[in-house]
Amino acid sequence: MKFFVDTADIDAIRELNDLGMVDGVTTNPSLIKKSGRDIMEVTKEICDLVDGPVSAEVTATDAETMIAEGRKLAEIADNIAVKVPLTWDGLKACKVLADEGKMVNVTLCFSANQALLAAKAGATFISPFIGRLDDLNVDGLELIADIREIYDNYGFETQILAASIRTANHMSECAKIGADVATAPPAVIKGMANHVLTDKGLAAFVADIEAAGIKIL
Repeated sequence: MKFFVDTADIDAIRELNDLGMVDGVTTNPSLIKKSGRDIMEVTKEICDLVDGPVSAEVTATDAETMIAEGRKLAEIADNIAVKVPLTWDGLKACKVLADEGKMVNVTLCFSANQALLAAKAGATFISPFIGRLDDLNVDGLELIADIREIYDNYGFETQILAASIRTANHMSECAKIGADVATAPPAVIKGMANHVLTDKGLAAFVADIEAAGIKIL
């Protein structure tokens, strides 16, 4: 499973990228706002930093303007994936941009039917939002499984990009189900390394090392 990092924080992206933990980046208007930087400037810097797809989201809601914005965003770098919402207008924009050879990430997916439409429209990525479904007491992971089954049934090449990841457990469950990609905040990706038994075992090792006076350097 590929890891995309969900942030516009350059330092956080660089740290994970240097460790080989970044296969791509996802951004959205909220993350750009949090960075406090110009959307074109920060997106260009991210594209220069990572080799994989960088999702940059349109701000319009009508198809015509989304298409125009998508074309402008795609000019930033070859690894831009234009991010459009899963609305009827978003699907129209997806079809046009995909036919032009641009990568398209269709976001805000909350049902298998929506994912099926996105695949038919030529989406490169479909982004089902796990955490937001969980907030409504709906199993977001079940949606990933449903989309995986549908796409496999018909050989759709659209990649399942699990989004709205809240926990390290979400990451491992998405991997087991067969999501192609999971995008998560830096803290969640780094948190995957944590385990109470690892901490406990390391504390015991350190205590023994200090007691024995063991030194390597």
